[in-house]
Amino acid sequence: MSEQPLNPTPAGSPDAPTADETPTGPARTGSTAADALADATAEETTTADEAAALRAASFERARRLRMEPRFPGGPAADPAGSHHERRIRSFQPRRSRVTTGQQESLERLWPKWGLDIDGKRVLDLTELFDGLPVVLEIGFGMGEATAQMAADDPGTGILAVDVHTPGQGNLLGLADKAGSTNVRVANGDAVILLREMLAPESLDGLRVFFPDPWPKARHHKRRLIQPDFLDLVAPVLKPGAIVHCATDWEPYAEQMLEVLTAHPRFENTAADGGYAPRPAFRPLTRFEGQGLDKGHVVHDLLFARV
Repeated sequence: MSEQPLNPTPAGSPDAPTADETPTGPARTGSTAADALADATAEETTTADEAAALRAASFERARRLRMEPRFPGGPAADPAGSHHERRIRSFQPRRSRVTTGQQESLERLWPKWGLDIDGKRVLDLTELFDGLPVVLEIGFGMGEATAQMAADDPGTGILAVDVHTPGQGNLLGLADKAGSTNVRVANGDAVILLREMLAPESLDGLRVFFPDPWPKARHHKRRLIQPDFLDLVAPVLKPGAIVHCATDWEPYAEQMLEVLTAHPRFENTAADGGYAPRPAFRPLTRFEGQGLDKGHVVHDLLFARV
């Protein structure tokens, strides 16, 4: 009598294995693992491609944002885009939050008192400032000191350059509130302005107050006051025009003094060949006052164009 398996599964019952489900041994198991590995690899590749596509889309959105004007009729995001140059910049544009008041000033006053540095034309400063002598100020922060100097000396025009949108709006608002009509706000790269948009001997002075000191040694090449910069400045200044710099960063003050002293087109107005006392017309700003309270030493340098 033949032995029967315990609890046999009748053929044709729901639990009986079909031909597709019948185990085929080690070969079948290996095939399944290879398929799973291939599927996982394909999924990882797809995920990496999707991540790369998302990053590219994000970079493109950021690029478009940088190119778009923030306010209709206001300062352009990249006014000299056609003059893009691969050179070291002394400034870093910031897209900080603009207050409601600053936005209102930009929208209302930019068409009247603002201009973009696009490198496409030479400015007629006589027309722009109704015949006033004009001083160029590079980097005005939030504009408090510039607005005060404009109010204190209405007989001098101030062409104030910066790339910080909130500061541009703030300066326009302060000048308007004070009733000053001798301020024009320029948006963009001061190097392009000096090189391509100002006529020879058209400026009566240059002011550079508390520029970014770029304190790390590897960043010193980004400092604004360099021989090449002075080469651009000298031709657009009238003979006798004053270059006035101020900084509370001692090593930068030393560099300024060295570079200005060495340039053949500038002469120190200080009798001892060193730093000058702070002129009464340069306001003591809140920022400067805080630095003095901390023991910072502020140096002024006044050099005449010869």
